[in-house]
Amino acid sequence: MSLGVDIIKHGGERPTERYKRDKLRSSIVATCLSVRAPEGQSEDVADLVCDAVETWLKKHSEVTSHDLRTVAARHLKKFHPEAAYLYEQHRITI
Repeated sequence: MSLGVDIIKHGGERPTERYKRDKLRSSIVATCLSVRAPEGQSEDVADLVCDAVETWLKKHSEVTSHDLRTVAARHLKKFHPEAAYLYEQHRITI
């Protein structure tokens, strides 16, 4: 689905890009698989999260990548809290 929403990349250092459901979905599936969720469950959760994010995106013409990740994590937390924690902490290095 193409909503025509521009995603402003972190810090504005990289070019803005259009929202792509497949890109968001892939990142959520990968995160769920990283915490050992079954593949089918990971895909179902990713679809539910993408649907919720797209409902939110319909009210915006542009958002930051940080805002997109925050909203996705909030919805992911409803379905898989462990995956949501990992998704939120993706930039922290130990």
